[in-house]
Amino acid sequence: MQSCPLRSSVVGSYPFPGWLEFASQNLAQFGPKDIEELQEDAVTAAIHDQVQAGLDVITDGEQTRIDFNLSFYGHLEGISLESAPPRRWGPPAHDQRGKHAVTGSLRASKGLGCVDEFHRLRRLAPAGQALKVSVPGPYTMSGRLLPNAEYPDRYALTEALLPLIRTELAALVEAGCEEICVDEPSMSCYGHREDRRRLVDIFNRTVESVKGRCRLATHLCFGNFKGRAIGGRKAAVLFPDFLDMHVDELHIEMANTCFTEVALIEQVAKRMDAAIGIIDVKSYFIESPEEIAARVRLCLQYAPPERLVFAPDCGLSQTARWASREKLRNMVAGIREVKRALGLKA
Repeated sequence: MQSCPLRSSVVGSYPFPGWLEFASQNLAQFGPKDIEELQEDAVTAAIHDQVQAGLDVITDGEQTRIDFNLSFYGHLEGISLESAPPRRWGPPAHDQRGKHAVTGSLRASKGLGCVDEFHRLRRLAPAGQALKVSVPGPYTMSGRLLPNAEYPDRYALTEALLPLIRTELAALVEAGCEEICVDEPSMSCYGHREDRRRLVDIFNRTVESVKGRCRLATHLCFGNFKGRAIGGRKAAVLFPDFLDMHVDELHIEMANTCFTEVALIEQVAKRMDAAIGIIDVKSYFIESPEEIAARVRLCLQYAPPERLVFAPDCGLSQTARWASREKLRNMVAGIREVKRALGLKA
């Protein structure tokens, strides 16, 4: 149970500034020091927007994951990065994301880069600000790798990635990171057709190195590439199995589904903090503070304030920065309105 009732947070990602979008598509024109400067400036901008909004918890916006050779797959040894997406034209969607061939044993001898990201975030963030780092889980990461003779299916790839990510999580905690979101959107997207107990076991073995040593979170997501979902948008099918995940906070996408599954909050809050997706990252409808306050009050019908956390439905990387800023500001304003009414510190 968290010490900040009606806590405001984010899932992980934040929109890139326009200049970073351009730079990430032209990295060959920049030297290492140029890229370092780009990353530092982008993280500073993401921190600024989140702090200005008044969030209780912030991230670095995942601003330094700006291209495949700077992403998690770029840190893996034993793969060949795909050179072109399978479909380039037509409506943007998930089938435009290619897969990487596995060429040898999967390793990450230099880690996955999260510790450096945390050090940068802590250095640039205001003193005393609560910080969170988001790390993809092994099942989700396995989805963009092609099975081969050594790793014949997705689960074999997952098992190979699992210890690499578990080591990264331990390194984050050793570095002083107090809050981590282990991001497994593929589990919630495909949990309706997979063995959910097996998925929960994978998740729990991934986080066993840091359980009880930091605040652990995960979020149930239906996919958000170019503002498009890929899952069935039904979280109820994942329960009660996913309640056995070893986390302190479980995030559920709610705004995009118009709170049709709001009653699930009651189940979650009996086991861990319920983090509610209260703004829709796939829509450019800007929720007003009054609308946010009404949604907070709805959630309070199912859980007490000390069990509730509020955040966007998903990461904000696929939402324009101007809209993200307005949505976050209004989210915090609406939460604070309810806090004042309840006599809680805003």
